[in-house]
Amino acid sequence: MAVDGCGLVCKYILILFNIVFAVVGLAFLGLGLWLRFGENTRGIFDIDALNSSAFVIGVTVLIILGAIMLIVVVFGDYGACNEKKCALQVFSILLFFLAVAEFVIGGLAYSNSDMVGEKLGEFYITLYSLYVKSPDPAIGVTLTFIHNSLHCCGMTGVSLVEIVKQTCPKPGGFMEHIVMPNCPITIVTVFDSRAPLVMGVFVGTGALLIVALICSGVLSSQIRQASSSPQYIILSSSTPSPVAPQPYPQHVTASNNSFPDQDPVVFTSLSVVNIPVAQA
Repeated sequence: MAVDGCGLVCKYILILFNIVFAVVGLAFLGLGLWLRFGENTRGIFDIDALNSSAFVIGVTVLIILGAIMLIVVVFGDYGACNEKKCALQVFSILLFFLAVAEFVIGGLAYSNSDMVGEKLGEFYITLYSLYVKSPDPAIGVTLTFIHNSLHCCGMTGVSLVEIVKQTCPKPGGFMEHIVMPNCPITIVTVFDSRAPLVMGVFVGTGALLIVALICSGVLSSQIRQASSSPQYIILSSSTPSPVAPQPYPQHVTASNNSFPDQDPVVFTSLSVVNIPVAQA
């Protein structure tokens, strides 16, 4: 069946949304698995005293979030590309829970910005220490992303003594060639002074999920309407007319061997219905 109008637009929006969602989900899952099972980091998860550390919690969240996003993508792409109403319904339910989680996490991050900043600062310090001991490519990519996102450089920010300066962003001025903001203080400051912006990121992501949820509902509605609407066949002069049914024999009698005490039943033939052919 084919959809048109708003349904077709929503179909392509969902396909594009799921492509972006799949890329982000694969990045989260791949990075989380690399940090979890990497040669230099997997030993952290074997220490009971560190099970509640910011690093372990952060890696676990990355793995779970990436896996959930990929599951959502599977249902979304299958339902949108093949126009399957059941898959789109599962996709909508998962999107609804993700959107609610985004709004809740955004609100909690805003109301507990100090604690969130401290935990993320601890997470960064753990990554920094692991990279200094043994440069792992996964940790190096993570540090590079954090440094470029927050425009900070390591624990000191001083380019002459900073060990991880190869992961730092390019200096933005003359003074930054000498010293740049260090990352632990920058992380705490960002969540202290830009808590509304952080909450806005979560709320904006939740709004995008709501848009995808609305598109999924519109597409499901059009698929249901298309499947329930009757199908008509228009006959033309070139269309062969249906074969007329053959009449039953004039007198068909029931076998007397089965019911010897009953009178025979006589079936009369039905008249043949003439099916008109539409003129071209």
